[in-house]
Amino acid sequence: MTATAHLVFDLDGTISDPAVGIRRSINYALTQFGFPALDPDEISSYIGPPLDETFISITSNSSPDQIAALVSKYRERYSDKGYSENLLYPGIREALEELASSNTPMGVCTSKRADFADRILQLFQIRGCFSFVDGGDVGIRKEQQVASLLASGVISSSSWFVGDRAVDVLAANANGLRSVAVLWGYGTRDELETARPDLILESPQELARLQKTLTGFSV
Repeated sequence: MTATAHLVFDLDGTISDPAVGIRRSINYALTQFGFPALDPDEISSYIGPPLDETFISITSNSSPDQIAALVSKYRERYSDKGYSENLLYPGIREALEELASSNTPMGVCTSKRADFADRILQLFQIRGCFSFVDGGDVGIRKEQQVASLLASGVISSSSWFVGDRAVDVLAANANGLRSVAVLWGYGTRDELETARPDLILESPQELARLQKTLTGFSV
């Protein structure tokens, strides 16, 4: 397979704001198994990492059966309602369409299951901007996803990863890719700077100029 995607985007917190759907679906799962519902603001810190890691952190329970049951219950609500409770960040659509119009190859790599990610991109009518959508699952770390994309030739070693959490930057770093951290999502500046991205963007509008910025870096 020819390596074509040079800009690889995280989804949650980077392209769309998933807070409402994720918060409601996490609390739905928790209460179904007798755990107390969390304050919505508390859940925000869990947006980004894989779902199994989130439930382990919240419940302090690492039982595979318990975590699998929580993930399954979360997905029950998310598949029905949660995915549609996303909001596209202002300026994202215009930036992606401008990048696409300049023939910038793009893809999505998210910890979210691929079918959910695809439905969200279809919902906002931006699926056509991306040549692929790669999703995760329980037990799969983002750096493993990136490694698989490289190994299969879907992306090249000159690709860049764009994301809002340290896990995105670290996944890129671990695989020798350059990284772009964005500040409109759920990662703080301190979190992102500690992960050492190559670039930090403060607004979605800066994405439209990203291709020109990247040409200034050697690959």
